Amino acid sequence: MTATTTIRIDHAALPDQFDHSRPNAVAAAIETALREDGITAEASDVTSHLKIELPTSQLAAACATLADLQLI
Repeated sequence: MTATTTIRIDHAALPDQFDHSRPNAVAAAIETALREDGITAEASDVTSHLKIELPTSQLAAACATLADLQLI
């Protein structure tokens, strides 16, 4: 069994380059960016935030990608 980490990003915290009115599209863009960097992740829109689930072993790499996207 692989340990999983969940990252939550509040919709209000999204940078301006993301379309706040299309949270599903934002989640898809984040998931694509992570996968392009070799990170197995699932991103989805939840009512109050975006949820990103990934193997804990890939957390450091995911943080680097999310920082490049100005999400953290």
